[in-house]
Amino acid sequence: MLRCGLPGVAAGLVFMAGAISADAQPVPVVPNFAPDNQTSWVPARPEGDEFIAPERGTGPVTAEKGHPYIPNREGQPTYRIADLSNPNLKPWVVDKLKAANDRVRAGLVPFIPHERCWPGGVPGWEVYTRVRPIYFVQTPQKVTIIDELDHQVRHIYLNVPHSKNVQPSWYGESIGHYEGDELVIDTIGLNDKAPVDNYGTPHTTSIHVVERLRLVEGGRILQATVTVTDPGAFNAPWTAVQRWKRGQARALEEDECAENNFSFLNYDVVPIPEATKADF
Repeated sequence: MLRCGLPGVAAGLVFMAGAISADAQPVPVVPNFAPDNQTSWVPARPEGDEFIAPERGTGPVTAEKGHPYIPNREGQPTYRIADLSNPNLKPWVVDKLKAANDRVRAGLVPFIPHERCWPGGVPGWEVYTRVRPIYFVQTPQKVTIIDELDHQVRHIYLNVPHSKNVQPSWYGESIGHYEGDELVIDTIGLNDKAPVDNYGTPHTTSIHVVERLRLVEGGRILQATVTVTDPGAFNAPWTAVQRWKRGQARALEEDECAENNFSFLNYDVVPIPEATKADF
C-alpha cells in the first residue's frame, strides 16, 4: 500500500506489507513517520533544543551545575553555560566552551546556530529549534527530513553504500536502512562548522554520527537515539536522545531566514563570518 501527499505538501510515501500468501515470508512494516499528508513533529519537552542524557554511559555536554538552562516562557530565561567538568572533552574543546561561557558571564548573548540562520548540521539538527516542527517524506529509495525553520533539509539515501570520496558539507552524507521498527542513519563527511549542540561544542571533520529513529508510545512520540564518535574532539563515543511529539496536522509553512553580515543584535563579540571564496 502506498501513501503519498499532495504536490507541494511535506508528506510521506511509505511502503508497507501487502497480502501474504500461506507460504510467503512476512514483509516487515517500516516505521511510518508521515501517516498523513500533514503530520508534523515538534519537540516533546519545553527545552527541546537540549539533548537528553542517556540513563547510563557517556552523554552530551550539559549545563554547568548551578546554572541550568531555562528557555523563554518556562520561567526566568537563562543563557547556556556548559559544564566544563565533562571528562569526555578534549582540552581544545574545553577551551572553546570556556570562551563561550566567559562571554555569557560577561553579559553577552551566546552563539546559537538557528539565530544566525546557519545550518544545523548533524547531530545539531535534532536540537535546532524547540518550537518549529519537522516533517518527513518517505520513499523506498530515500527519506527526506524537513525542518520548518529556514527549511533545513536532510536527505537520507536508503540501502546504498557511502561514496568513496565524500566531500565535507554541513549535513554530510547520510545513508540509512531499516532495522525492524527503526530507521538507522549513518552520517559521515561533515564539515567542522556546525557545533553538535547549542552550547557550541565543536567537533572535527572526522566525526561519525549514527542515529536510530523509532516511534514509541503508540506512535505519539518520535524518538531519536544518537551516537557521536570523534576521536579528535571526544575521548570516547557519546550518546544522547531527542524526542518529538506528534504536532498539529498542518501544511509546511514558509519560514525563510537570512544571514546578516554585520553584528546580529549584538549576539556576539564578532560579526557573522562572511565567506571570501566558495567552499568548493
